[in-house]
Amino acid sequence: MQFIDLQAQQKRIRNKINENIKRVLDHGQYIMGPEIKELEEKLADYVNVNYAIGVASGTDALLMPLMTYQIGQNDAIFTSPFTFIATAEVIQLLGATPVFVDIDPATYNMDSDKLEESISSIKRTGKLKPRGIIPVDIFGQAADYDEINAIANRHDLFVLEDAAQGFGGSYKGRRIGSLGNVAATSFFPAKPLGAYGDGGMIFTHEKQIAEDLVSVRIHGKGATKYENVRVGINGRLDTIQAAILLAKFSLLDEEVQMRQEVAQRYDHGLKESVQIPLVKEFNISAWAQYSIRHPQRERIVQALKSKGIPTAIYYPIPLHLQKAFINLGYQSGDFPISEKTSGEIFSLPMYPYLKHDIQQKIIDCIKYSA
Repeated sequence: MQFIDLQAQQKRIRNKINENIKRVLDHGQYIMGPEIKELEEKLADYVNVNYAIGVASGTDALLMPLMTYQIGQNDAIFTSPFTFIATAEVIQLLGATPVFVDIDPATYNMDSDKLEESISSIKRTGKLKPRGIIPVDIFGQAADYDEINAIANRHDLFVLEDAAQGFGGSYKGRRIGSLGNVAATSFFPAKPLGAYGDGGMIFTHEKQIAEDLVSVRIHGKGATKYENVRVGINGRLDTIQAAILLAKFSLLDEEVQMRQEVAQRYDHGLKESVQIPLVKEFNISAWAQYSIRHPQRERIVQALKSKGIPTAIYYPIPLHLQKAFINLGYQSGDFPISEKTSGEIFSLPMYPYLKHDIQQKIIDCIKYSA
C-alpha cells in the first residue's frame, strides 16, 4: 500500500503529459519557455489574483517575497512553530528573526489571539521591528485570514500566505493563494497540484511586488540579462515542469472533490476512535494530508504498520525546539499546543484515488487498535 499513489493520476493524463513534454523538446526553450507564462496566467485566473510568478520551489516562493520586502536584521516575522522548516528557514536566511505563535488546538492553524499578543509583546520590548506575518494553511485548510489581515492592518504588517499545502482549497468563497498581500505555494510531487520535481508559484494582487519578484527570480535582472538592479537568486521554474503542471491542472478541481469524499469516509469511520480533523464551515480543505490524533499514537502506528499500511508524522519536533533555531532561545513548554500536537498527530494515506476497500481496511485497523 502506498501513502500517496501518483501513478493512478498519471495513467489518466499520460498522453497529455507526453504531448506537453514533446512540445518543450521540440521548441527547445527549456528555461523560461512559453509554458511558464501559460501556467502563470491559468493559475492567476484560477486563484483570482492579478499576477502569478512561477519559481523553482515552494521554498523559493516563500523566500523571494521576503526579499522584495527587504527583510533583514532586526526584523521580526511571525509564523507558526507547527509546520515544515522552510517557513521559518527563509526568515532566518535573510538575517531576520522568526517569532513563533502557537496554534489553534482544533485546526492547527495560527491562533490569531496569540498572534495579537505576540506582536504587542515584541513591540513592548523594542528589540525587533515587526514587519510581517506568515500564516500556514496547514494540511490544506486556510488559516483565519479575516482575523489575521485585520491584525496586520492594525500593526502595519504584510501577510505572506504559506499556501504550500492549501492550493485548490478555499476560505469563505475565496481561493487559497489570494488571501494575503502575497502567497506562496509548492508543486512538490506529493502536493494537491504536484510536479514531477520541484517547483512553486507566487501569487499577488500588487503590481510592484510582481515586478520585483520577476527581477529577483533571475538574479535581480533589470531591463536586460546583464543589468542587475538588485541581488536576486536563480529561482526559475523549469519549462518541462510547467508543461507537466499544465496537464495535471486539468484534474485539480475534480481531484479536490475526490479528496473531500475520501476525507468524509475517514471522518465517518474514525470519529468515535480518534480525534479527526476539524475543517471550519467556511473552509474547503485541499486535504494535502489527513491527520488524526491519539495519545497512544505509537500503538496505532505500529498496528497499521503490521498490516502494511504506511503513516507519516507531521511534525514530530516543532520548529522552536529544532537545533536550527536554538539561537532564538525557546524552550520546551513555550508553545504547549504545538508540542502536544506534535506528540499525538499522525497522517493516513490520502489521495484522490484511494479505493474504498483499502480505506476501510485502514479504518478497521485503527478502530481495533485505538
